[in-house]
Amino acid sequence: MGIITKITTQQKNKDRFNIYMDSGQGEEFAFSVDSDVLIKFHLKKGMEIDEFSLMEIQYQDDIRKAYNLAVHYLARRMRSEKEVRDYLISKEVDEPVINEVLLKLSEQKYLNDREFAVAYARTQVNTTDKGPEVIKMELKEKGISEALINQALDEFPQEQQIEKVSKISEKFFKKNLKESFRIQKQKLEQMLLRKGYPYEVIHIVIDDMDRHKEEDEEMEAIRYQGEKALRKLSKYDGYEWKQRMKQTLYRKGFSMELIEKYLSEQEKS
Repeated sequence: MGIITKITTQQKNKDRFNIYMDSGQGEEFAFSVDSDVLIKFHLKKGMEIDEFSLMEIQYQDDIRKAYNLAVHYLARRMRSEKEVRDYLISKEVDEPVINEVLLKLSEQKYLNDREFAVAYARTQVNTTDKGPEVIKMELKEKGISEALINQALDEFPQEQQIEKVSKISEKFFKKNLKESFRIQKQKLEQMLLRKGYPYEVIHIVIDDMDRHKEEDEEMEAIRYQGEKALRKLSKYDGYEWKQRMKQTLYRKGFSMELIEKYLSEQEKS
């Protein structure tokens, strides 16, 4: 038990106050509080504070400090409840205090996992090449429930996934014109799977591109790969040369029909 003898404003933080008390051995610094806590408990000079009240004041001040930390953290961008919890844990805030802060933030609409999930999914769809599976995994890591994730992914319907995969595929094919279409498809499929797109969407796009693939483009590719094979296999001739060329080009993903056509060109030249 003690009596408040003096209240001063902190020099570096005008929203916090130092409380001095006399517990029978002269005036000394006792604790500091946030301005809201000062007002809530009507702290003033001459006020007598018992041990229980002191514990409650300090507990409420801990909540206020943690709340300020969380609000500052949320000011940068929207966060999930788990992200805020993990942040406060990293600041060594006690669990009961964290629970009080999260409750208050939810009541004040600063935290809402449903709105966060929808906003996060929309941002990823509009600004990245990520597919739904990657977005789903990231939301799960942020502590979002399965039900809310499924609601959020309504922002990314299959029609839009097909559109995005088509654009990604067009860019990919333009950069890999010197490889066979079969190899291109294999590499593209693996890339799109890593980005989080489902097999169904990938195959819809690739099958459509397969129908529109120009033979001239495939001939250009086999000529490029063929030139490399010719240099590598220059020490062979006759039947052995032809068989090794076929094996090399087949492994590069070209059809036997196209390989025969290319070799026919070489024999005539």
